[in-house]
Amino acid sequence: MLTTSRLRLRPWLEADRPAFAAMHADPEVMVDAGRPLGREKSDRKFDRYRAAHDELGLGHWAVETLAGDWIGYCGVMPSKAGHSLGEHLSAGWRLKRSAWGFGYATEAARAALADIFDRGLADEVLAYTAPDNLRSQAVMDRLGLQRDPARDFSMDDGRRLWTGLVWVAAAPKA
Repeated sequence: MLTTSRLRLRPWLEADRPAFAAMHADPEVMVDAGRPLGREKSDRKFDRYRAAHDELGLGHWAVETLAGDWIGYCGVMPSKAGHSLGEHLSAGWRLKRSAWGFGYATEAARAALADIFDRGLADEVLAYTAPDNLRSQAVMDRLGLQRDPARDFSMDDGRRLWTGLVWVAAAPKA
């Protein structure tokens, strides 16, 4: 578990599944993904995130306020097999709409990246988003990630050709 001044990043609980699905069903939250996720796809994603923590000791954490209100997820995941950029770790976050605008994504991502680097699990972590996802781009800028246009990529996500703009977080120099 990771704790910040306002948030707790913790392993997944079965009780998180309905809130996770509701967040993925919100069209505004999912605009960058092209469309909301149905319950079956949301459940598969939930299971993948939970398994990453159980098997690898890293992944997307459930994020809640210190008062215990579930607000979304954030963390660092290994890339899926066959990714355009090859094997890598990528930072990501998604918060329910009512949690937007409070700096929670930046706070949670900063903690997740620090954890990966403090444990020596990577020298760099990539983060990517669609060209029109200005909210995530702003988080990447606030985190001090470096834009790397040479790594930008496109991939078929099964519905469309999705373009990812890439930023890099580097482990602090010793």
